[in-house]
Amino acid sequence: MQKNNFHTLVHRPLGTYVKYIKLLPLVLLAACGGGDQVADTQPQKWQGAEVRVESRPSPPRPGVNEFLVIVTGERGPIHDIMVSIRTDDQDQWIQAIQDGEVGVYRRAAKVAPGTRSVLQVQIKRNGAEGVLRFPLNLSP
Repeated sequence: MQKNNFHTLVHRPLGTYVKYIKLLPLVLLAACGGGDQVADTQPQKWQGAEVRVESRPSPPRPGVNEFLVIVTGERGPIHDIMVSIRTDDQDQWIQAIQDGEVGVYRRAAKVAPGTRSVLQVQIKRNGAEGVLRFPLNLSP
């Protein structure tokens, strides 16, 4: 008699699936990306974490654009931080929305030539705070 495949999958020890579970954050990051989208700026470091910024559309255009701030550490995505963005020193900080626990934070902001062509990213974690500035190359 043939065994039920579903039964054997469900009753395997959890250790059998650990290698697949470790790949889940990477799969989720790839699924959240836009396929051919690339980082719009060079990554920067903050307290040992790498911070990357991508825009939708890419490259950003004058007007309102969506920004993804992707934060990864030595052990993978960092999701226990608060990320806020703005494009001008006179603007209020706008908190980005955490996209699951995969180290991706999303928010829209107005971009224009001049002072608004620099994305400022504020990061808060465990009482520490930092601001990174990402110059944006706008498409015409």
